Amino acid sequence: MDNQTLWSVRMADSVMQRRPLLAIKWAYEWGVVLKGIEQVWHNTGQVRYFDFIRHSVDQFVLPDGTIRTYQKEEYNLDQINAGKLLFGLWRETSEACYRRAIRLLRDQLRTHPRTSQNGFWHKHIYPYQMWLDGIYMHGSFLADYGRTFDDPGSFDEVAHQIILIDSHTRDAQSGLLYHGWDESKGQRWADPVTGCSPHFWGRAMGWYMMALADVLEILPADHAHRGEILDIFARTAAALIRVQDPASSLWYQILDQGSRAGNYLEASASCMIVYALAKGVRTGSLSPDKLDSACRGYRGILEHFIEIDDQGRVNVNKICGVAGLGGNPYRDGSYEYYIGEKVVTNDDKGVGAFILASSEIERLPA
Repeated sequence: MDNQTLWSVRMADSVMQRRPLLAIKWAYEWGVVLKGIEQVWHNTGQVRYFDFIRHSVDQFVLPDGTIRTYQKEEYNLDQINAGKLLFGLWRETSEACYRRAIRLLRDQLRTHPRTSQNGFWHKHIYPYQMWLDGIYMHGSFLADYGRTFDDPGSFDEVAHQIILIDSHTRDAQSGLLYHGWDESKGQRWADPVTGCSPHFWGRAMGWYMMALADVLEILPADHAHRGEILDIFARTAAALIRVQDPASSLWYQILDQGSRAGNYLEASASCMIVYALAKGVRTGSLSPDKLDSACRGYRGILEHFIEIDDQGRVNVNKICGVAGLGGNPYRDGSYEYYIGEKVVTNDDKGVGAFILASSEIERLPA
C-alpha cells in the first residue's frame, strides 16, 4: 500500500490543506492532531509532516522557552498536552527553546494543586477533582520527561496518578471508569458516597486508554509499578470490549447504555480506543487477542464516521464537540447532559484520534 492511499496520510494532508495555520492559542486540542501527524512523519519519513509540526509549535514557543498564550497560574492539565511535541522537536533540532519550554511545563506540575493523596486537580478552577481526561493530558509528557532527562521521579509521578484515579473511578461490577471524581464530594454531579460522576463517558475512557498505551511504551521495564499499570490496562481494555457494539463494532457516547434513546455511536472515543488497543498489542502491553476488537472497530470507523468531500479531503463525523463537569453554565454529568452536547464534524479531538488509530492499524502486518 503506497503512502497516498493510507488513511493516516489522507487525513493529515486534509488537515494541512484546510488549516495551514493550525491554531492561534496554546491548547490541548490541536496537540492531539499534531501527535497524529507526528506518527505519520515517523511512519512515512516525509519531512513535510515534521515541518508542519514545527511551524505550528513555533507560533507559540519563543527563543527563551516561554510559550505565548500559556499561563502557568491557570494550573490546567490540558495545557500540558501540546508540550508532548516539544520532545521530538528538541531531539530533531537541538534547539534550546524547546528544552526550555519542556522545563516550563514540567515546573507547572511541580506546584500543581493536588488532592490529599497527591492527585493532580484537573484545573485550578475545579478544586479537588480528578478527571480521566487529565491523565492523557500530562501522562506521557511526564514519562517522556523522565526518559529524556533521566528523572525517575517523573516516572513515579505518572504511575501514581494512573493508579490513584483507577482506584477512585473504577466501577467494580462493569470494570468501566467514571468520568470524574471529586474528593470533596461537594459538586452537584458527585455521588455523596464515592464522589464519582454518574456516567461512563466514552471519550473520557478513550483519553485514559491512550494514556495507558503511551505511558507504558516509555515506562521502564523494571519500574516498581509497571505490573500494576499493565493490569489496569488489561482490565480496562476487557471492560471496553464487553461494551463494544456488536453490530457496528464501535463505542457509544455513554458506554454502557447501548441503544437507549438519544445515545449514539461516537467517533472520537471509538478512534481512541482502537488506537490504544492496537498500540497496546503492538508494544506488548496487551495480549494479542485484543487486536481483533481493534481491527473490527477500525472497520466500523471507516464505515460509519469517515466521508470524502468533493475536493477529495477526509472528514470525520459524529464527534462529541465537548463535554465536562461543573463549570458555568453548570454541567451536571447526567445522561441528558452528555447526549445533549453538540455533535460536530472534524473536531480536533476526533481528527487527531483518527490519525492515531489509522497510524497504528497501518503498522499491522499485511
